[in-house]
Amino acid sequence: MKIMVVDAQGGGVGRQLVTELKKTLPDAEIRAVGTNSAATAAMLKAGADIAATGENAVIVGARSADVIVGPIGIVVADSLYGEITPAMAAAIGSCSGKRVLIPINHCDNIIAGVPDLNLGHLVAAAVKEIEALA
Repeated sequence: MKIMVVDAQGGGVGRQLVTELKKTLPDAEIRAVGTNSAATAAMLKAGADIAATGENAVIVGARSADVIVGPIGIVVADSLYGEITPAMAAAIGSCSGKRVLIPINHCDNIIAGVPDLNLGHLVAAAVKEIEALA
């Protein structure tokens, strides 16, 4: 299974995702794609198998990913303080794989009816969903 983890800013969400995915699904290929080099580096340090940075890396990676996971902002153009371009959001939104989106109420994206849970709980829930898909 090819799992693409997408994150922005400092890569904290992606780092936690990569760490937990490697523990739970050690045979999966974890591809880290950061919108910037800091996010990519954080996910690579966490144990990602492959890492790349930027808009084109998101677009190319989305073509072959079985699962794409990250904060909900990865499917909203101009979110995560402008780091998600419209082309990135479109590529992720139209990929043929599954998307596991973490409902983080951040960067002007508010998910109604979803309480603010700590990041550890959200990451654990996302990993559980991906494990069910595997």
